[in-house]
Amino acid sequence: MVTRIAIIGAGWRARFYIKIALALPAQFELVGVVARSQSSREAVSLEYGVKTYSSIAELFAKEHPDYVVTSVSWDSNPDLIIELVNAGVQVLSETPPAPTYEKLEALWAAVGASDRVQVAEQYLFLPVHAARLAVSRNGTIGEITSVEVSSTHGYHAVSMMRGFLKCAYEKTTVNAHAFSSPLIDPLKRDSWNSDLSTKLAETTIGLIDFGNGKSGIYNFVDNQWHNQLRHRRIVIRGSAGEIVDDRLVRLVEGPAITTSRFERYQLGQDLNLDGHDTEHISFDGAVVFKNPFVGLRFMDEEIAIAQMMVQMAQWVAGKGPAPYPLASASQDHLISLAIEESVRSGKSVVTPVAPWSKVRQR
Repeated sequence: MVTRIAIIGAGWRARFYIKIALALPAQFELVGVVARSQSSREAVSLEYGVKTYSSIAELFAKEHPDYVVTSVSWDSNPDLIIELVNAGVQVLSETPPAPTYEKLEALWAAVGASDRVQVAEQYLFLPVHAARLAVSRNGTIGEITSVEVSSTHGYHAVSMMRGFLKCAYEKTTVNAHAFSSPLIDPLKRDSWNSDLSTKLAETTIGLIDFGNGKSGIYNFVDNQWHNQLRHRRIVIRGSAGEIVDDRLVRLVEGPAITTSRFERYQLGQDLNLDGHDTEHISFDGAVVFKNPFVGLRFMDEEIAIAQMMVQMAQWVAGKGPAPYPLASASQDHLISLAIEESVRSGKSVVTPVAPWSKVRQR
């Protein structure tokens, strides 16, 4: 079954969705891209050969997509979601769904009951995290009690913590501080940085109490996504062991303490001529993540977004679970905002019980 989708936005992030949709013609038909500026429409049309429209009304006059991806500015996104839901459309929203708590509340009041909005929170769909999640949820290291994330910012990091911890929507207490220190910043999104002098970079460290004995440590350095001078790190602690990056230690029958590793099987290395691609990630001889898109040479981010898009298509068709509900993404950003507030105020911040807290956790 081919799912008809439209994309609103033509920026750097929107192009991930355009590229993936065009790479999966058996699964998606991209019926149009909406962009306000003529120059953006012309650039997208020239680069990808897709139909473009200047407004949602113009798109809907000619096409009836199964779902619409919104990839626009934070400020524009809430009103756009509301407009699409009122038009009876299913929405996959970029992150976060709204920029402030007040706007999250207003968005939930407007569309929360519709059950038409999912959010493209892709981090737990990345191969490395999906593999860790699969192992952590099968009881290998017991009950998960603490997660430390030092790789990505704000709501993305919070989504990872909440996913591993299986947190719902309880009050959360945050204590966060920021520190400045010298750091070279060698990379931008797509190239080397021409200025390799040392500059002050801010590091934010937050302690997050999710309640019920579950905690998180947030550690993010400015531009840590692209700055390869800072390692990405994740620590997932359980009652019977812990995962640190690609290594795992645990207690087994004997009793004995054992160690294991997550291993990525990569095509295209040495004498493997099957193309440069991730095939799978294994743990103790068992495959715990298998790339559904082998042959397309997607990087990890693209694999994650593609899985989100496919799961969204299955959900819209009534054939699969929700990929990432609006309530979950709203809670992620609520806690992310609390981290920022704690840094500004120098005080502990307790999140309110939000209006979406009554829905069942995914």
